Amino acid sequence: MSDSHYIGRFAPSPSGELHFGSLIAALGSYLQARAQQGIWRVRIEDIDPPREVPGAADTILRQLEHYGLCWDGDVLWQSQRHEAYREALDWLHTQGLSYYCTCTRARIQSEGGIYDGHCRRANNGPENAAVRLVQQHPVLHFHDRLRGELYADEKLAREDFIIHRRDGLFAYNLAVVVDDHFQGITEIVRGADLIEPTVRQISLYQQFGWPVPQYVHLPLALNAEGNKLSKQNHAPALPGGDPRPIIIRALQFLNQSATNEWQDLSIDDLLKNAVANWTLADVPIAVDVNTAFSNASR
Repeated sequence: MSDSHYIGRFAPSPSGELHFGSLIAALGSYLQARAQQGIWRVRIEDIDPPREVPGAADTILRQLEHYGLCWDGDVLWQSQRHEAYREALDWLHTQGLSYYCTCTRARIQSEGGIYDGHCRRANNGPENAAVRLVQQHPVLHFHDRLRGELYADEKLAREDFIIHRRDGLFAYNLAVVVDDHFQGITEIVRGADLIEPTVRQISLYQQFGWPVPQYVHLPLALNAEGNKLSKQNHAPALPGGDPRPIIIRALQFLNQSATNEWQDLSIDDLLKNAVANWTLADVPIAVDVNTAFSNASR
């Protein structure tokens, strides 16, 4: 079944080069979009300058091209979207759906690690304060197209979470929702490490009255110590040589039909074969990290 209105995306942060784990997310989202004869966008999530590595964004785009993962349209840069985020914050404020919070991390940890709404009625000003959402639409569970129904910890789901940081930076959950809506994303395919914030993002869609996309959370590639491959764990960057063996390895990781003979194909033909044989139902569903979720029936 195809859906010409399908729009997917890959949205890396420029905190380092792509590695095998991020290739899994990029390839999975690319194949899911192309198998639906849909659009595949790329967005650079460069809203956290202290974590960014100079030149990493351009390197990521070159890596995607080298591995044959060509996107549709222009790249969207979050660093150029501050006005849109500010408008979203202002709308929430005018609706009485946000407030300033001066609580420290130490205080929140002393209360068990979940924010208790302490500043909701404090009438704080913006000085040295974060902005929190008044949680009116707690999402206790959501449907993942790969994993089925996933259930959140109720306290986490009901928490008034930060949408603008004390240091003046826009929070990830706000920016990603504003941009996914702006780009018309219909399905989000990403790694299982991002399961936990999904309920917060869905609650924001509901606060704004926007359509909620579908979700697919792919398994994570792990290192020898059992930790997910990540830039923080110093995962090696994708090699710059022949991309075909790495693509085949990634396809095999996702339990897709891919043989070593495919290395004789061009990268374009290899990916065409991968699209034609893509089956989401065959992707492993194991959650590879500890999250606040379970698949248990409720």
